[in-house]
Amino acid sequence: MKKKGLWIALAIVFVVIVILIGAFSSKYNKFVDMQESVESAQSDVSIYLQRRADLIPNFVETVKAYSLHEQETYTAVTEARSAVTKADSVEEQAQASARLDSAIDIWVNAVTEAYPELKADAQYIALQDELAGSENRIATARNDYNKTAKEYNSAIRKFPSNIVASMFGFEKADYFEADNDAQDVPTVDFS
Repeated sequence: MKKKGLWIALAIVFVVIVILIGAFSSKYNKFVDMQESVESAQSDVSIYLQRRADLIPNFVETVKAYSLHEQETYTAVTEARSAVTKADSVEEQAQASARLDSAIDIWVNAVTEAYPELKADAQYIALQDELAGSENRIATARNDYNKTAKEYNSAIRKFPSNIVASMFGFEKADYFEADNDAQDVPTVDFS
């Protein structure tokens, strides 16, 4: 009788251990999948930032034909573009992107005001449309990234998942946040 009770107790302990291992491995695998989704979403943002950065030399060359003396604005745009291509983390990408946005904004406004005929150039308009499309893709990718990061961050903070997350070192993902200058209303001048 004692042996039978011992076997039942061992079987119950074994079943409990298997259930716990299953639960832990299930949570761990869920976090791995979610972390991969966050990294994939960040990669999408990087791809669109790179696409925009790749369009800029064409944009610069088009405008150069109209404004050979605007060298310092070209330099600012080129340096900002370089920072975007070198950025690795979400924070670095956000800062570099904001710098590039600012440089392009200043540059495009200054050049188009100085050369009104440029606004009508077909190649310039096409490149401007491409840049606008890139900006929309970047905004969408950032939004998708933030949604994915939110789901992941929520999952690693909820009980009892937070125990598994902390045991295996799953850390909070950073969000893309609007630049401080995003609060400022841009000036539009059609003169």
